[in-house]
Amino acid sequence: MIFMTSLSVFLHAIALLLCLVTLAKNHTDHLALQAIRSTITLDPQNVLGSWNASLHFCEWEGVTCGRRHLRVTKLDLGSRGMVGSLSPQIGNLSFLRVIRLENNTFKGAIPPQLGNLFRLQKLYLMGNSFEGEVPSSLSNCTRLEDLRLAHNKLVGKLPQQLSSLVNCTTYSKLVLANNQLHGMIPLSLYNLTSLAVLSFTDNQISGDLPKDIGLQLPNLELFQIAGNKFTGTIPFSFSNCSNLVDLSLSANGFTGKININFSQMPNLWLLGLYENNLGSSQPDDMHFIDSMINCSSLEFLLVHDNKLRGVLPSSVANLSSKVKVLSFALNSIYGILPSGIGNLEKLDQLLIGYNQFTGIIPRELGNLRNLKLFYLDHNSFTGNFPDFIGNMSLLDTLKLSNNRLEGQIPPNLGNSRRLTTLHLSENNLTGPIPIELFKLSSLSIVLDLSHNRLVGPLPKEIGNLKSLTTLKLSQNHLSGVIPDAIGSCTSLENLDMKSNSFQGPIPLTMSDLRGIINLDLSSNNLSGQIPRFLGQLNLSSLNLSFNNLEGEVPMIGIFKNTSAFAIVGNNKLCGGLPELGLPKCPMLARSKKGSHMSRVILVVISVCLFLVVAMVLSFLFCWKRRKAQTLPTQASSIELFSRVSYGSILKATNEFSPQNLIGSGNFSEVYKGILEPDDAMVAIKVLKLGNHGALKSFMAECQALKNIRHRNLVKVITSCSSVDFQGNDFKALIYEFMPNGNLERWLHPSSEQDIEIEEAPKRLSLRERVAIATDVAYAIHYLHQDCEVPIIHCDLKPSNILLDSDMVAHIGDFGLAKLLLPLKSDQSSSIGIRGTTGYAAPEYGVGNEMTKEGDIYSFGILLLEMMTGKRPTDPIFQQGLNLHGYVQMAFPDRIMNIIEPELLSTHMGDANVNYGYSRDDARKLERLEEIMILLARIGFACSMEFPRERMNTSNMVHELHHINDMVKNN
Repeated sequence: MIFMTSLSVFLHAIALLLCLVTLAKNHTDHLALQAIRSTITLDPQNVLGSWNASLHFCEWEGVTCGRRHLRVTKLDLGSRGMVGSLSPQIGNLSFLRVIRLENNTFKGAIPPQLGNLFRLQKLYLMGNSFEGEVPSSLSNCTRLEDLRLAHNKLVGKLPQQLSSLVNCTTYSKLVLANNQLHGMIPLSLYNLTSLAVLSFTDNQISGDLPKDIGLQLPNLELFQIAGNKFTGTIPFSFSNCSNLVDLSLSANGFTGKININFSQMPNLWLLGLYENNLGSSQPDDMHFIDSMINCSSLEFLLVHDNKLRGVLPSSVANLSSKVKVLSFALNSIYGILPSGIGNLEKLDQLLIGYNQFTGIIPRELGNLRNLKLFYLDHNSFTGNFPDFIGNMSLLDTLKLSNNRLEGQIPPNLGNSRRLTTLHLSENNLTGPIPIELFKLSSLSIVLDLSHNRLVGPLPKEIGNLKSLTTLKLSQNHLSGVIPDAIGSCTSLENLDMKSNSFQGPIPLTMSDLRGIINLDLSSNNLSGQIPRFLGQLNLSSLNLSFNNLEGEVPMIGIFKNTSAFAIVGNNKLCGGLPELGLPKCPMLARSKKGSHMSRVILVVISVCLFLVVAMVLSFLFCWKRRKAQTLPTQASSIELFSRVSYGSILKATNEFSPQNLIGSGNFSEVYKGILEPDDAMVAIKVLKLGNHGALKSFMAECQALKNIRHRNLVKVITSCSSVDFQGNDFKALIYEFMPNGNLERWLHPSSEQDIEIEEAPKRLSLRERVAIATDVAYAIHYLHQDCEVPIIHCDLKPSNILLDSDMVAHIGDFGLAKLLLPLKSDQSSSIGIRGTTGYAAPEYGVGNEMTKEGDIYSFGILLLEMMTGKRPTDPIFQQGLNLHGYVQMAFPDRIMNIIEPELLSTHMGDANVNYGYSRDDARKLERLEEIMILLARIGFACSMEFPRERMNTSNMVHELHHINDMVKNN
């Protein structure tokens, strides 16, 4: 009995001791978390707001504990915008299995105390600003499966101690891309037989790859070492890696043949070998393609900028039907281009420039209807200009320069309505420039027709190219006057028209080319004086040599710098800077000119004085008449101008002609029309009063628009409340016309739209998307915060965002808007469901009232749509998956896999010279990824499920303004 009592006491003591130990360890975790919090200096999403004494630390946001011991097993603060350093006390969280701190701004060294976490399996620190070396103590984390340190500022060599991880058979991922690591990869790392992902992209690591690497690492899926200093040959043993998905060896110093046998790699998605010195000077350098016909998942084959020789084998036609990019440019490939490439119908980039191809361009390439980038320049192609190119409606960039093409430019090239860049220089093209080419308002980067044998005048339709940056027409046989319409090309920065037969004066309309930097009009037959406005433009170079110009040379602007302009070969010029050595201008002529100008000035002054007096008298007369009338003291602009008649609107819309219909909804139809007496183009919203709710929508819109004014809101001009000719009620609102339509048209252009619209819109660039998103954010902030009575729009979506001629965004359609008036005692706050499926906040679906947070949700979805090109109602969103979740699954590592392809191609448009994948382009791609991650964060923060968790408009505007500046300065 005494023994049993003693045993019971002993057991109670043990239990008490264990309890005290557990409490002590719990206290250790609590102190460690507090230390981590103390080194975080910025927490924009207020994640750490829950880290206080009112909750157990296991309930803190981002903290997960085990059920048995209540010890911290997971710390997830990834993608929260945090700034600070990582406390060394993280090493005291000894039960940690997962650390996720990716995509923040943590600085300083990675604490070596992480080596104490022997249970650690996943360590995600990528996308921060960690400095110093990779801690050798990580070798103590013998259960580590996934180490990701990419996109930091780490330096030094990889620690040899990592070799101790070889005993960890579950280790699978090692990612240290985009740092400043150097030296060689420790040979022991190649013994990690379970390794599936090894990524050291964009460091300074050197050395040769082991010949037996494919035997040592048979489970490789991603092997990414692009942008380093590796040398030697590419090991044949990669042929053993049957699971390879991504083999990226680009931008190194590899030499020799591509000897890998790819026949056992069905999952290979990307082969990147560009920017090396690969090649053997033998005619079979391209035969490796023969072994790739079983790579059924292949999408990217990138071997440009090497020293590969030989004929492109016909087996290229048997590559995967999924292939999107073939890039063989900047090599020494010769022979004819295999016509079978036309079988690869999903191809959107064919880059084979700077080679030695001969023969005609195969007509079978006309089957490539998805082609966006088509580079065949700097070869020796012959025959007539390929007219099938006009069938490539998605084409963005076409480069055929420096070949031997003949014949005329076919008019059907005007069917390529998304073309932004066209290079046709240095061929033997003849005939006039087709007018259809100048109807491509999408041309915004380069139009280069130089060094051909083109004839005839420059069509006045040149004025349609309002967005074009560079126009080169030099070394042709063009004639006639330079059309005044060229002044409409207001985005021009480079204009080269030298060595033609243009005549007449330099058009005065060129003064509108405010962005022009380089202008060359030399070697023509231009006459008249040098316009003074050329000295007022921001020119860096100007060449007017060898024309028939006469008179005084200006002495302002560029004419002050003789090294920046040239005027030789104009024998009738005078004056200017002494360095020009020109004769002085005759004093008599100048005196007569001055007298004449004096007389003109006197006449102008007299006329002006007469007009001023007349205006003053007219004003006094009108003021007296208006003073006698009684006006409402607080009339809105709509009320003041609501005198437009039904007849005026009928005439303006050509009797509501279907050709003038530009939009239709449940409650209204929108027409474009020219309204008298000012003959101004306007948008006229005609209410469908027969539909239930239309009148209420009209009143809501009038009430919302009555007192608001903002640059990013659609401006209402007037209204009409009348009866039609049958005596029926008629109501309409007249808005400022937006020539670029709505955002829906730009995000989702369809073939039907392209038929209806004279010129289908080009796809939006990154800069344009960010600018539009910023405009919308400013408008929402104004409606919510800066109006006398806050307004909730309730129906934000792409079709309600209109774009003016400068692509500035304006929110329209306030038919569902709600004013946040103080509730009276007899006023109900209940409201029906508003908004549009996919964009309406989830709480609206269960009957909650409209709130500001609902608009913010809609904006978040809109932002994600602008990134991905997918509507929230896309058919892929099923079984609980929505647009928010779709982006979140790819965030952040695979964000580039889900962005809209056209966004990538427009952003990489400047990559033409180096064919899209040079080192500079890799940095450009990295910058795009950084911006996409930032935009996704805003989209997530705005479209959270619960209203209280959504970002406020002030932060929205601040974050987008910052991104907008990043894009502009990129």
